[in-house]
Amino acid sequence: MNALQKQEERQVKEQELGKEILRNARNELYLGMRFLDVALSSLAFTPEEEVDGVGCDGRCLFFHPQALLERYKEGRVWVNRAYLHMIFHCLFRHIWGSKEREVRRWHLACDIAAEYAIDGFLQKSIRRRQDMLRKKVYQICQSRLKVVTAQGIYKILEDMFPGEDGMARLAHWEAEFYADDHSKWKQNQKDPRQQQMQQRWDDIRDRMQTEMETFSKEASEDSKSLAEQVQAENRQRYDYKDFLRKFSVMREEIRVDMDTFDYIFYHYGMSLYGNMPLIEPQETKEIKKIQDFVIVIDTSMSCKGELVKKFLEETYSVLSGTESFFQKAKIHIIQCDDRIQQDKVITNREELEEYMSHFQIIGQGGTDFRPAFAYVNTLVEQGTFEKLKGLIYFTDGYGTYPAAMPLYETAFVFLKEDFQDVDVPPWAIKLILEPEDLENPGIEVD
Repeated sequence: MNALQKQEERQVKEQELGKEILRNARNELYLGMRFLDVALSSLAFTPEEEVDGVGCDGRCLFFHPQALLERYKEGRVWVNRAYLHMIFHCLFRHIWGSKEREVRRWHLACDIAAEYAIDGFLQKSIRRRQDMLRKKVYQICQSRLKVVTAQGIYKILEDMFPGEDGMARLAHWEAEFYADDHSKWKQNQKDPRQQQMQQRWDDIRDRMQTEMETFSKEASEDSKSLAEQVQAENRQRYDYKDFLRKFSVMREEIRVDMDTFDYIFYHYGMSLYGNMPLIEPQETKEIKKIQDFVIVIDTSMSCKGELVKKFLEETYSVLSGTESFFQKAKIHIIQCDDRIQQDKVITNREELEEYMSHFQIIGQGGTDFRPAFAYVNTLVEQGTFEKLKGLIYFTDGYGTYPAAMPLYETAFVFLKEDFQDVDVPPWAIKLILEPEDLENPGIEVD
């Protein structure tokens, strides 16, 4: 047997040993976390000498055979944690979540979020001693976030370490939380294969949440942080424009309806009779536009003016499109804390633009939702609206809700810098909007 054959044989043996190590890690993790059964079995073990230790792309778990063997000699805890670390990257969509974010800062935020979830477990197979730096980072995250997610951590990193100079000072954080190679992460959101992979992990996460809340509830209580991240990530997201369409009104407007116009008969008539078409386009067309709409702004002390204004600006950008308004539209923008502070009626784009250019929050008192609903109900009784389809209430959620269901659709939009669940009446739609959604409009809805 020559040297080349011996080398190939050694490589094959190392690859098989690496797969065996990963299988053992998967089995050990499964024994203590039954709710992760499908997730733990969803990555194909693939030898790859180009990765630094281990890494994944959502489909394969890549491992450098020699590097994996060396780390395993130090103890199986490292392998178990690295395996679970990569599973959490997939479950929480870290691999596909950079969007317009700075990549290096996003990767660090994802590593911190994954390690935070792992350190919340009491399982001996993944327990490791936490040094002072790790404890300090966790304390910062817990003090600023109600639920520690990669999105929230990324915002913290932006605030604490802005610019390239700030990122350079984070090298010791990167070294502390590093567990896997991210070079295989794909960011092409339009790639059908990537979309299919994301959907598969979304389905796994949905099933995982059900499992944690029912059959494996006792075991999942070992890590409250994991359950909270799963709940936060599982909230369904819709495009903000689609949400507004739920409140649109179908009405006939005077406009040439070219969709029903038949050019064949028109041309035939003009050719046969010279100036007499056999068909003409209809003068009216049914289209969905916003006619009567109410936006209520919670101006209590707990609502931040910057977030409220950003949301109004995004709403304006949607409503000010040429296809959004009827020729006669009425949009009431009501400011309310524990009483009505202002009711501004917008009837055209110019008025809305003027209002936004001088927007100021009025009030800063306590939060009570009832005065706004009582006021709008009075306007309905007085015939102020031709047909009020819906009301959107921008708030932080902490207030007194009306007991009776109104005659119009209602949505409470919570302006949150981090995820926090709140209860709303069963007749209302609940949406949670984060600041980053104002950059790439999307909302979370129950």
